Amino acid sequence: MHHPVLRRENLEAPSTLRQVFEDIRNYLAGMMRGMTRDETLSREVISLLFLKVYDEVNTPLNEEVVFQIRPNETSQELKGRIAKFFNEKVRDKYPKVLGSVKDISLDEQSLTYVISRLQQFSITNAKRDVITEAFEVFIGPALRGGEGQFFTPRNVVRMMTEMLDPAPNELVIDPACGTGGFLTAVLEHIWNKLEVEAREKSWSPEVLAEKKKQAAHIQVRGIDKDSFLAEVARAYLTLLGDEDSNIFCENSLEPPSSWKEETQKKVHLGSFDVVLANPPHGARIQVAGNEILEQYELAKIWRRNKESGGWEKTETVTKKQAPQILFIERCLQLLRPGGRMGVIIPESLLGNPTYGYIPTYLKKAAKILGVVSMPEELFQPYTHNKTCLLFLQKTTEEDYPIFMATTRWCGHDSRGNSVPYDDTPAVSANYAKFKASLPISVHSSLGFIRQLSAIRSNIFLPKYYDPHVEDGLRSLEKTCDLIYVSQLVREGTLAISSGVEVGRLLYGTGNIPFIRTSDISNWELKIDPKHMVDEETYMKYKNKAGVKEHDILMVRDGSYLVGTSCMISKDDTKILFQSHMYRLRVLRPQVLSPFLLFAAINSPIVKKEIESKQFTQNIIDTLGNRIMEIVLPFPRDEKTKQMIIEQTRKIIEERAMLRQIARKITSSWNTNCGLV
Repeated sequence: MHHPVLRRENLEAPSTLRQVFEDIRNYLAGMMRGMTRDETLSREVISLLFLKVYDEVNTPLNEEVVFQIRPNETSQELKGRIAKFFNEKVRDKYPKVLGSVKDISLDEQSLTYVISRLQQFSITNAKRDVITEAFEVFIGPALRGGEGQFFTPRNVVRMMTEMLDPAPNELVIDPACGTGGFLTAVLEHIWNKLEVEAREKSWSPEVLAEKKKQAAHIQVRGIDKDSFLAEVARAYLTLLGDEDSNIFCENSLEPPSSWKEETQKKVHLGSFDVVLANPPHGARIQVAGNEILEQYELAKIWRRNKESGGWEKTETVTKKQAPQILFIERCLQLLRPGGRMGVIIPESLLGNPTYGYIPTYLKKAAKILGVVSMPEELFQPYTHNKTCLLFLQKTTEEDYPIFMATTRWCGHDSRGNSVPYDDTPAVSANYAKFKASLPISVHSSLGFIRQLSAIRSNIFLPKYYDPHVEDGLRSLEKTCDLIYVSQLVREGTLAISSGVEVGRLLYGTGNIPFIRTSDISNWELKIDPKHMVDEETYMKYKNKAGVKEHDILMVRDGSYLVGTSCMISKDDTKILFQSHMYRLRVLRPQVLSPFLLFAAINSPIVKKEIESKQFTQNIIDTLGNRIMEIVLPFPRDEKTKQMIIEQTRKIIEERAMLRQIARKITSSWNTNCGLV
């Protein structure tokens, strides 16, 4: 097959190579003998990617690249040429990094296929971190997800780097560096600054090149406890910087005195200007052992003061702690006074009441520069963990503005496929305005300001302070009474409770519906609930999880259904409902019509309120006790109020009648067909 000659200037900058890598993986897994494990295949492909990076870095723009199939070149000739280049130029130049790779082990046909799929692309100019992308495809969640290691999309890495804005003279570290995505972005950022300085000061190309090498060798450090990840990062940084890179294989959470001597020489607590990290996170991974835990304030047991409601630290060390929590403190420990950091953490750490001690610690130990909520798709398809970006500075102030943003799009969908929507550039631009004290729109969820003193209940999640919600409620003040749910409960007008869990063994034991979150749709119960229980179970739980006519069931916990509600009709009162739902019961219908309440909780503004107050707990969302904070708008105009009540009543009663007709039709089916 004839291939045109490729010069470096002709190479394309891809937005993503995920599909290409998936095709390569599937091809190699089907064709290679004795080399079918993904980790083995990934080492081969990543070695070739390093070769390609070296080729791009060292080939002038107008010259032919080595990594290509030349015109009329046979597979045997191609492998001989590529293997020679790898051994002489790449592996032998960096023996500490690639010395364990003896040779290019792919057979001639497989090597030809890999090169044919990758040769037209520029790896160094890709919009995503191609080395990490290849690693994700080949290693996947089976080997990495269990350890809580999910690699950060390049656009988010770029945004965080831009927001912290490391300078050429600043020392930067990533203590959970993985394949080096943050560090390569930092180098690119610093190099861009050096190029600007070179133009201003008329540096020669040689001086600029030397300063770029020094930045790669001196300014960035990385640590990862996975030896293979550390090896990949070391190779990548070395190839880009043309110097031995400062990447170390250690457990960053262990006492620095236990690190290898080489690491201790280059990494000191309290010495870094910038820290960037996406530490391992997950509900199942824990750090134990006094030697590690006693280093951290966040590994102490914290208790709530019953009188003040605040959190107080004890001197007792907990038996275990999640690494994502410890990494926040370790990153702060690495910073010098005045240094700044950006870290990706689970959303629950800044909103779930269980973790209220973490914001308490942060307010005392640092200045919170900003918090950015990320969409659920960020680490999909590998995990559904909902995360946010936390930016801190190692200093303290009494009161100050905090930058907040809530993104909806992150450049890819839940399957990892690219989409043409990405909020990260807008967030970065708004943060730049915030740093420069320039005005940003208070109506934009992609950038707004919240004063520290205005933070409520130790909740630092941006969506909790959604400016659209505040604007919406403010716009209703002239026509509606705005009443907190907590006020209705306090006055004895409304009672709120949750249901029960009867256990799977009781499903199917009778014909009494056990209502789950999926059984609610379009303001009503479904005709055929999925699970039924017997009379004995109903009698056991009916006092706690029984219902009356005009009770309202509303979903409290779930991935997508939080806030979904229905009203109970007289024909649906013999049911039980699960613990993931609230039961709202109007105790004084002469004061508040249950139909008006039902209409209010389904109004657009209350739906937005519910969305802003549902936080991720592990994987699923929950509204929790924050239902008490919801503000309900009730029209002051009596005519409008009565119209809403009557129309809502009509809808509820007509739907209930239709459900009964449908049930009669289906229940008599067997009799009418002579099947009984």
